[in-house]
Amino acid sequence: MADHGRLRRRFDRVLGYRLQAALVWLFIRAMRLLSPERASDMGGALLRRLGPRLSRSRRMRRDIERALPGMEPARIDAVIIQAWDNLGRTFAEYVHLDRIAAHFDRHVELSGAEHLVALRDDGRPGIVFTGHFANWELCAMVAARLGLPLTYVFRKPNNPHVAEMLARARAPLGGTMVPKGREAARGLMAAVRTGGHVGLLVDQKLNEGPLVPFLGRQARTGTVLADLALRYDAPAVPIRVVRTGAARFRVTVLPPLEFRRGEDGKADILSAMAQVNALLADWVRDEPGQWMWQHRRWPD
Repeated sequence: MADHGRLRRRFDRVLGYRLQAALVWLFIRAMRLLSPERASDMGGALLRRLGPRLSRSRRMRRDIERALPGMEPARIDAVIIQAWDNLGRTFAEYVHLDRIAAHFDRHVELSGAEHLVALRDDGRPGIVFTGHFANWELCAMVAARLGLPLTYVFRKPNNPHVAEMLARARAPLGGTMVPKGREAARGLMAAVRTGGHVGLLVDQKLNEGPLVPFLGRQARTGTVLADLALRYDAPAVPIRVVRTGAARFRVTVLPPLEFRRGEDGKADILSAMAQVNALLADWVRDEPGQWMWQHRRWPD
C-alpha cells in the first residue's frame, strides 16, 4: 500500500515549494517596481486591513491587556492595527534594503554612532542587540555602514527557493548569517572567540530558557547574550529603531549595558537578562504599536 503521507509531503516539496516561491517572486517583483516609501505604504495598508481579522489578533489583544494594564480598549485597537501596519511595512521594505542602504541619509536619522565605533575599535569581541521593533533589520545595516560586520542568527525557510531569494535581499546587511538551531550557537561562539561581533534579537520566547520578568509577567528568555557578555567580557550595545514614516527611521545606539559580575554565574546571567528585558519593556511602553505583538512571547 502506498504511503500517502509520504507522497503528499514529496508533492508539497516538489510542487508546493515552487508555487510558494513563485508567489514570493511576484511579491518581490511588484514591490521593486515601487519606491521604498510606496512599497512600505502598500505593505502597511495590506496587513492593516487583513491582520485585525486574523485569529492571532485575539491573542495580541489579550497580551496587550496583560502587559499594559489600564490601556483603554480603543487604544488597544489602535495598537493592534499599528502592529500589523508595521509588520506589513517591514515585509515590503525588506526587498528595498539595498536602496535604503544606498540612500541611507534619506531614510535614517542616526545618533549614538560613537558607541558602535568604540565597539569596533576596542580590540575585544562585542554584542549588538535589539528586539523586533519598527524595521529591526536597520541594526545590521547601521553596523555594516560603520565597518562593524556582525554574525547574526536567522531562521532559514524550509523552502530552499525562498531561502535563496531572502538571502539575496539580505545581502546589503553584510555580515555572516548562521541558521537558527545548533549551528547558531556554534557560529556565535566562534565569532566571539575570535574577537568578532554578533548581532542578537533578544525579545522572542525560547522554550527551554529560564523565566525572566518582561512587561510584568514571567517570560521564557534566551540567555545567549548574557552568556557571551559575561564569559568573554564582551560589551553589549543596545540599538533602538523607531519608525518615523514610510521607510523612514530614527536609529539610536545606546552605551553598553553594565552587568553585575558576582560569584554566582547563574544568578548573574538571570540578572543581566532581567536588565535587558527591562530596557526592551521600556521601549514597548514608549511605542507599543511598533513592537511585534504577533509573536507568542508568554507561555499562556
